[in-house]
Amino acid sequence: MYCYPEDKVQHTACNGSSSLGLYSRPFIESFEETPMLVAVLTYMGYGILTIFGYLRDFLRDWKIERCHIAREREEQRDFVPLYQDFENFYTRNLYMRIRDSWNRPICSVPGAKVDLVERVSPDYNWTFDYTGKVVEGVINMGSYNYLGFAENTGYCADASAEVTMKYGVGVASTRQEMGNLDRHEEMEELVAKFLGVESAMAFGMGFATNSMNIPALTGKGCLILSDELNHASLVLGARLSGSTIRVFKHNNMQSLEKMLRDAIVHGQPRTHRPWKKILILVEGIYR
Repeated sequence: MYCYPEDKVQHTACNGSSSLGLYSRPFIESFEETPMLVAVLTYMGYGILTIFGYLRDFLRDWKIERCHIAREREEQRDFVPLYQDFENFYTRNLYMRIRDSWNRPICSVPGAKVDLVERVSPDYNWTFDYTGKVVEGVINMGSYNYLGFAENTGYCADASAEVTMKYGVGVASTRQEMGNLDRHEEMEELVAKFLGVESAMAFGMGFATNSMNIPALTGKGCLILSDELNHASLVLGARLSGSTIRVFKHNNMQSLEKMLRDAIVHGQPRTHRPWKKILILVEGIYR
C-alpha cells in the first residue's frame, strides 16, 4: 500500500507489510516540477519551429530552398515509405535544428559528469566540424550508467574488478544449466527483502529479456496490469503472451489497486471465472 498526500511535489510512501517488519518508517521522495515559464517557452519554441517548417517545405516544393535530407529516388516512389509524413516533417524542420542539444559526442567515461567534444555547424546542424576543443565537466543526463559501473575509479570500479577476478567476466551459460551463482541468489533475496515480497527473480537486461520471458509467465486466461509508461519491450512481451492487458496510470498505486480489486472481484469478461494468473508489470527506473 502506498500513501500519497495531496502535495504534488513531495510524496510520502509507506509500506504496508507490517508482518514482515520492513520499512516501518515512511520515506520522503521529492522532485522539482517544471516551472510554468519554462514549459510555456518550450511549447512556444516548438510551435514557432512547426510554423516555419511548413513555410520552408512550401519554399522547397517551389525549388526556392534546397533540402539537404536524403530523398527516395523516382523509381522508389511506389514503395512503402520508411517514415510517416509527420516523422519526415519533424526530422527536416525540428529535429535537425535542435539535435545538437542531445547528440553530443563524449570523450570520457559516462559517469555523473562527462567531457564533450566541441563542434560547430556551418549549415544549421546538417553537418558538423570539430574544433579540437573539449568541454569538461558537463552533467550527464542521458546515460544507462544508473549504478556507476562505467566509472574507472571509485567503489563500483574496485568492486567490479574484485568480483571479476573471483567469478570471471561471465558465466557463459543460462542459470538453468551451469550459470547460476551464489551472487545471483543473494541478489534475489536482497531484492525480495527490499520489496517486501516472498521472492524475486533476476534477469539480464535486454529487449528480448522482457519480450520473450513474459509469454513464458502468462498466457490465455491470464491478466496483465501494465504501467502506462512501460518500455516497448514490456509492451511487446505482454502482447505476445496472448493475455488480457489493462493499463494503469503511471506510478499511481490507487489506479493499480482499483484495477487489481476489480479483476479479483469480477474475474474474466463474460464468464466471470477467476483469472489463471495476474501479472503486474512495472519498471524500476523510468527515463
